[in-house]
Formats: sequence, C-alpha cells, structure tokens
Amino acid sequence: MSVLKIVGLTADVAGRHVLDGVDLEVSSGEVHVIMGPNGSGKSTLSHAIMGRPGTIVTRGSITIDGVELVGEPPSTRAKAGLFLALQQPIEVPGVSLADALVAAGASFDGIEEALASEAAAVGLRPDLLNRPLNVDLSGGEAKRNEIVQMAVLKPAFAILDEIDSGLDVDALGAVARRVEAATEEWGLGVLAVTHFHRLLEELRPDVIHVLAQGRIVETGGPELAHEIEAEGYARFLG
Repeated sequence: MSVLKIVGLTADVAGRHVLDGVDLEVSSGEVHVIMGPNGSGKSTLSHAIMGRPGTIVTRGSITIDGVELVGEPPSTRAKAGLFLALQQPIEVPGVSLADALVAAGASFDGIEEALASEAAAVGLRPDLLNRPLNVDLSGGEAKRNEIVQMAVLKPAFAILDEIDSGLDVDALGAVARRVEAATEEWGLGVLAVTHFHRLLEELRPDVIHVLAQGRIVETGGPELAHEIEAEGYARFLG
C-alpha cells in the first residue's frame, strides 16, 4: 500500500498567497474529495502537488511513501506515481496520444489495444484516439481522454481537477465508474476536486474535505457533501 502525504503545505501563485497550511493523507484505494467555494485554492492545491510551473510551494512537504517531491519537476512526480487530470486539458499538436503515453512510461507493446479498451470504457469514440493529443476535441471528449490516459498509465494516485466539468450525465457516469473501478483494480488512490455532488453518485468517497481560504476547514464522511449541497459554504467562511 502506498501513501500520498501532504503536510503544512503553503503555496503562492503570481505573488499571491493561496494555500495556507494544508494537511492531507491519501492511501491506496481511497477516494478523497476536495470541495470548497470558488477561489479557495482547490486547483492551486492540485497544481502544487503535481509541480506545475508558476505554483510556488513556500513551505511544507509532499511525499509518496516517504519520498519528498517538493522541488522535483512534474516528470519526476509522474514517475513516482502521480497523475493529474487537468481542469482544462491542453492541446498538443504533432504528438499522438500513443506516443505521449509511451513517453510517460506506458509499454509500447499493446498500447493500441489498451487505448481502444479504455476508450470504450468511458464512451470515447475510437477515431478520436488517432488525433494529436486533445486536438479539436470537445471539452467532454478531452475529459474522457484524460481518464483513458490515467487508465493506461495506472498511476498510484490520480488528482482529478473538476473532471466532471463539461461532461453530460452519461459521460460523467462512465468516467466516475472507471475511476471507481480503478480503486479496486490496481489500488488507485484518488484526490478529486469538485463542486458538485453528482460526481459522487458513482465515485464513492471515503472522505470529504472542505477547503476554504487556503485551508482545510472541515473533514467528514460522504454525508458532508450532502450538507454542502443543501446549505452551501456560508458556515465555513466565518
């Protein structure tokens, strides 16, 4: 079993202090969900964990099984077992999906078959696999493509930054079910950022965290998501 551990994480973006001492621990097979109002630092947390340029960690620790990742480039973090599904996947003209995954560590042998199988699992049209990475895909197609990549690479931990954004109900169900199955299939640990409870109807959370003003202000079970849906975030902002 692997453990992703975040201790006292503070981070700045464009000279602005965004995260203010975040503590989290996600183990293999667990689904942790980050919810919070706009501007609370949810995407910044995802970017800080993955090492996105421009997100500056000023204090704290990010480890997988005790190996420190702060200061390491995204490629090193990916090799350590991290995968980030972006809120807005970028287009990479001239680079095929298969080539990108092989460069990221997937086996060349059987890559086409693996892509076809995973595309079918999330309802992504097979002809879209032949396009350069994310080029001319709709928002929903790009999100499905992110999960195809995750499933082929089989990381230890997946950070899903609003994977539900841009997905219709059927696509959301397919994506959530594939991620949920991965928690059993290879023990994927999940840290999912979302605004909406509907994702959690298929992707069953073990823990809900509320992030507000750069800090985890409350942690609870799945019932906490229902409370937020009914009452909003006002009580966390005092």
